[in-house]
Amino acid sequence: MTGTGLHAGDLDDHQVARLLAHEAGQLLLDVRGTTPVDELKAAGDARSHEHLMARLAALRPGDRVLSEETKPADRDEAAGHGRVWIVDPLDGTREFGEPPRTDWAVHVALVVDGRPVLGAVALPGRDLVLATGGDLPVPTTTLPARPRLLVSRTRPAEHARALAARIGADLVPLGSAGAKAMAVVLGEADVYAHSGGQYEWDSAAPVAVALAAGFHASRLDGSPLVYDRPDPWLPDLLICHPSLAPSVLTACRELA
Repeated sequence: MTGTGLHAGDLDDHQVARLLAHEAGQLLLDVRGTTPVDELKAAGDARSHEHLMARLAALRPGDRVLSEETKPADRDEAAGHGRVWIVDPLDGTREFGEPPRTDWAVHVALVVDGRPVLGAVALPGRDLVLATGGDLPVPTTTLPARPRLLVSRTRPAEHARALAARIGADLVPLGSAGAKAMAVVLGEADVYAHSGGQYEWDSAAPVAVALAAGFHASRLDGSPLVYDRPDPWLPDLLICHPSLAPSVLTACRELA
């Protein structure tokens, strides 16, 4: 999970995702170390986006790309079909702009015909890259007596509080979406249930990684997550330990 050991030669798609997430993460660490704090957010977003766009154009010139820094209006009629890389150059801009916080990420995912088939999530502040196609943590066989439910550290939703009450969970505040999702994969938390809506780039790579590691990922009603749609807005998301999925989904349906 630490580093990549990869070079930009003849790489498969898993390796491309891992390498690019790592490269963008290292670039962001450099930006953080050389940029005034009041300029960090804009500089980080712009430079990571430019790097990822250039690298994907060179390594996968025939594929479409959707980034947080591109506008939905830029999407073409191919949406929903074929290959598209969905990237978030800097997930958790707020946390990135508050050194030395580490709960921010870089997302690189490949979606084929609407399905997230592979991806990588870099947590540069922790020197971690979690990616498909390699070793990933697997769900633990034992869980704490009270599940740990992740919430926004700045805007905890009422839905999360109500869900925690129903399943007997403790709330754990954390920063970016990628950091929350990877906390579940790393066994540092058990449930990430987001009800307030996100864009596709917020969850495509985390979902690909979580599914590859054996965790549950779906909408809050249990339906599959579908990407590369004309409208990139996703209303909700659930990533959790597979043994908790039935009880969490039941609680979410009751709350709906």
